[in-house]
Amino acid sequence: MVSATVSPPWAYTLQLPRAPGVARSTLRTVLRVHGMRELTEIAELLASELVTNAYLHSSGAYSLRLRDAGHSRVRLSVWDTNPHIPAPFRWSAEAPEELAERGRGLYLVTLYAESWGAHPMGTGLPGQGGKLLWVECAAKTDDAPPYGAR
Repeated sequence: MVSATVSPPWAYTLQLPRAPGVARSTLRTVLRVHGMRELTEIAELLASELVTNAYLHSSGAYSLRLRDAGHSRVRLSVWDTNPHIPAPFRWSAEAPEELAERGRGLYLVTLYAESWGAHPMGTGLPGQGGKLLWVECAAKTDDAPPYGAR
């Protein structure tokens, strides 16, 4: 008789006290523990952009959620208290002007994420409003174009 092991999907949620560096170091550890080291560079870039956006544009706490999305994929989502959904999550983003001081970070999401989206959060309970931004990244395969070549 052949035995099979099924690994349940995993998820972690970090309540971040205004410290983007904590998010990056935790992300590296989670990916290493779950055998997804090949996603570290791209996932760290994407998480940094989302967490930094929350840090700069929300006045309250924010959280990062890391979730196994199957087939060597990870979904990163950030909730914050600011209800404004920025480009590229509302529409496609264009490349920022060469000398622009802002707008480069979330534009990188369109270049490096496999998929992305946003969800406005209701304001029923105190602290429950705002938005949720998410991205997914996957391990590169031999037949996939390199990141940024889409």
